[in-house]
Amino acid sequence: MTTYKDKIILRDLMVQTTLGVDSWEREKPQPVLLNIVLFTNVSNAGDHDNLTTSIHYGHLCKGVQKFAKESKHRSMEAFANGIARICLYDFNAAIANIKVEKPRALLNADSAGVEITRVKSDFEDIPEAERLQVTEAFNLPNDTIFVKNLRLSAIIGCNPWEREHKQTVLLNLIIHSDPKYLGTKIDRVVKPHNYLTIARVITSHVEESDYKTVEALSASVAKVALERCHVPRITVKVEKPSALIYAQGAGVEVTRDQSDFPVEVSTDAHSEDTLNTLYPTKDEHVSILAVGTNLGDRVANIKAALKALHEHPECRVVDTSFLYETPPMYLTEQPPFLNGACKIYTKLNPTDLLALCKTIEKETGRVPTVRNGPRVIDLDILFYDNLEYSSPTLEIPHPRIQERAFVLKPLCDIASDLEHPKLFRTCGQLLSQLIYAHPEVDQEIFKVMPIGETLWNWSQKTYIMGILNVTPDSFSDGGQHSTLDTAVQHAEKLIADGADIIDIGGMSTRPGADEIPVEEEIRRVVPVIKALREKGVTAPISVDTYRAEVAERAVEAGADLINDVSGGSLDPKMFETMAKLNVPVCLMHMRGDTKTMATLTEYKNNDVIADIVAKLAESIRSCTRSGLYRWNIILDPGIGFAKNSEQNFQILRRLPDIVSPESALNGFPTLVGPSRKGFIGQVTDRADAKHRVWGTAAACSASIAGGSNLLRVHDVQEMIDVVKVSDAIWKSGIEKNN
Repeated sequence: MTTYKDKIILRDLMVQTTLGVDSWEREKPQPVLLNIVLFTNVSNAGDHDNLTTSIHYGHLCKGVQKFAKESKHRSMEAFANGIARICLYDFNAAIANIKVEKPRALLNADSAGVEITRVKSDFEDIPEAERLQVTEAFNLPNDTIFVKNLRLSAIIGCNPWEREHKQTVLLNLIIHSDPKYLGTKIDRVVKPHNYLTIARVITSHVEESDYKTVEALSASVAKVALERCHVPRITVKVEKPSALIYAQGAGVEVTRDQSDFPVEVSTDAHSEDTLNTLYPTKDEHVSILAVGTNLGDRVANIKAALKALHEHPECRVVDTSFLYETPPMYLTEQPPFLNGACKIYTKLNPTDLLALCKTIEKETGRVPTVRNGPRVIDLDILFYDNLEYSSPTLEIPHPRIQERAFVLKPLCDIASDLEHPKLFRTCGQLLSQLIYAHPEVDQEIFKVMPIGETLWNWSQKTYIMGILNVTPDSFSDGGQHSTLDTAVQHAEKLIADGADIIDIGGMSTRPGADEIPVEEEIRRVVPVIKALREKGVTAPISVDTYRAEVAERAVEAGADLINDVSGGSLDPKMFETMAKLNVPVCLMHMRGDTKTMATLTEYKNNDVIADIVAKLAESIRSCTRSGLYRWNIILDPGIGFAKNSEQNFQILRRLPDIVSPESALNGFPTLVGPSRKGFIGQVTDRADAKHRVWGTAAACSASIAGGSNLLRVHDVQEMIDVVKVSDAIWKSGIEKNN
């Protein structure tokens, strides 16, 4: 094969073209800097001093300028490919290296761009194996996307003054394409190649960070780009311009790929078939739908629609959002809506999926009404893969996503990092942008959970779960309510004192407690639930059990919630049962069982919070794989279960970290159960659990300050006042956390 070691170079050619959006996100003509290197053989021209056998760079310049002026592209990759095609075919270059750079493409960076290398076979319709042979023969480099001199401010350094004041850090990013080439046929910016999205995500991470070393910061930037932006490989150079007096900067450069941060997938207690439900098959498409209702039994309407979708032979619902109660938009004289979103895998094409949605709407009871008026059910296709599609009856992505908080809120629960193919922003960024422009919308949308005959508004108040132990051996009140009459009387007292829900337990889970037969646990619990319902008690009832059979019998008797202290880990049938019963559940963090948990208090890096987040995240995945809706899940960090005294206090101090935006548990409501527990007795020197009321009050107040939504307590009457005062301090007059 001929060796092409000679080059024709066109350096820093400035052209004007419409290329994506500018730094203000407008589709406007903008300056673009080109560097072109064409590999060829100039021996003949050099020997005879004759330009006719070489590439005329003057003609090349004019050809490129004409192409730039007359063309309009959404992606730099497509623009670069267009120039490469001109170089290869119009000027007969053997290899074309094209670097496209947009000065001031970002408000706080010098430029962003792409660099590609092409040969003619890249544009020819030949088998992929043959194309790869040509590529390997030329030893062509991978395409790259780059961001130059991204200037950010961060806490970085070990010196005392560096811990107090932010300083400028300079980032240079190179994203290496994999497969080898960026797209050549479709003019679309996909997320791993979108410098706007990558820069926004990294900017947010860096400016909120407080690393002591540049090494840690650069590695963390690479990790964020790989995990959140899904880039295949990235080189990150981080410099501190102010680090040294006699140098322009000092820094670190790292290169990382996906293998450096492997995804940990737990297969414990899951079959291969169950794990496969996480991913679409090769003939399935990923679609996200919005669902809303404001007439009739709104919760039943949404459940019916999701059930119909899942039961269709060519669809399956694989994830759901939380539920939100929202005021009507556009036409305001109508009842409030209940809104959510779901992710489905489907073999249907977009028009057939739309037809299915319309059929489900009709079968659920929707009738024609005024535009944006009340409806029994509304199903809208928001996204379908990365498709952009428009017809008289359907537009994908949905054209009004960016203006509707009631769509974006639930959408971000399941696809916050999904990039809108037309708007160059992720769904999370679109929501942040909308709330920034219209902060009032965030105060009008409330995360809710349907339980029993009620709809709990997690922003409205802290809810109280009253404890009813129908056991002879519970640590605090064993034997006090073990007869049917005393149990019912105590439940009625708890409700009269202000409990929002009653938690009935038939087997003690205190450290060291003995297990009892399933039949005995059912015998203790189910008659109490039935008796309460027969007496007309409508308050929600929870069953405190980690056994699937007990949970099923309790729900059949009238229970509304399953409170599983094991988070589903002690009964292999529990997740399937939870999904089948389709009621709210509380998943608690624990280790071992009642006999072993007291010895299992050592955690990696002494970080109990990290273990809580990891274990509960896996429990959530197991629930959603089984078909449980996200809005039905409450989380409990498990105070007193496989934790020592200091770890229990650490949980109370760090409750916000458990469901923070950076946590895998972000957005989930939390239950905290500190009532009368041993760690309170240790610091108050109260050996008798009944004398730990005031200590419990302090722990409950701390829980509310940390964002807890539900408190599980023995002393309801006393804790009601604690909750009211704490709510007045922590949940009134401040921005709510949905």
